[in-house]
Amino acid sequence: MSTVAEAEGDALKRRVRYPVLLSVGVSCYVLAVIAGMFFVADDFGPGLLVPLWIAHGVLLVVLIRRLGARESSAYAMLFIVCTSLMSVYVADVARDDLTLQQRGRKVTATVVKEWRDPAQGRKARDYNYALAHRDGTEVPGPAMKATSDLYDVGQEVTVIEDPEGALRPQTPGQADATGDALGSGAFALAALGAVGWMTWRGSDAVRRRDARKRPGAMRKAYKAVTSDHSTQQEQEEKLREALRTYPADRRGYIKVHPEDYPDVPQQRAARIAWELGLRAEAMGNRGSWRFGETVVEEAPHD
Repeated sequence: MSTVAEAEGDALKRRVRYPVLLSVGVSCYVLAVIAGMFFVADDFGPGLLVPLWIAHGVLLVVLIRRLGARESSAYAMLFIVCTSLMSVYVADVARDDLTLQQRGRKVTATVVKEWRDPAQGRKARDYNYALAHRDGTEVPGPAMKATSDLYDVGQEVTVIEDPEGALRPQTPGQADATGDALGSGAFALAALGAVGWMTWRGSDAVRRRDARKRPGAMRKAYKAVTSDHSTQQEQEEKLREALRTYPADRRGYIKVHPEDYPDVPQQRAARIAWELGLRAEAMGNRGSWRFGETVVEEAPHD
């Protein structure tokens, strides 16, 4: 008995340790992608970056499913990709601000021209200001931008200009990268938080699946409530009959209640449905099992 108990304890430790190690690996991978995309963002255009983000999303779905949380893997992937993308974007803005602070020089310039961006649907129209030094020479770089009308033509303003002309001139307050750096870090933490959340969801799903694989407790409760003493084979036949005869709803799903089949785990039910030419829906079941010819995310049946 002690040997069996020790073996079960070792198996439990392995089952707990594996998701934790995998979660750490996925978190490191997410951080590596954010760092990598940050360094290549200025060197490559959307033609290469978009396929890289798509490949990143596909790999994330595979890794998240390995954590055990299959039902929400697609939504988690979208959240992680979006927050990672925002982290890279904000970090790129912070990099420009830091670069301007490091190589820029503070000058007093005069606003010589003012205009707004052309109207593009509901997109906000920023204000643009062309600047010139006191000696009449233009401040190098693109026009200074602002989200509101802050300056008038002829007004003097203190800005940090880029001697190389690659970056927009900004006021000392605009060139402060502290807020952008904190924002980038917050988005990265949100992505890591999603990985942790899916790890917890995966472990919870494992516990629920393990509970369903122990038919004794469920069967005892089922007997007490319904006085149904059917065997697993009889329940499987009952499920087959339901899948053959139950009408589909307006979305094409056949719904059954899992409590009517207490000895049949969902994976076995998915296998039975697959044998009948149906697929088991893995997400959004809300206490029911849903089967259809096409599903959003198929539950495993192997």
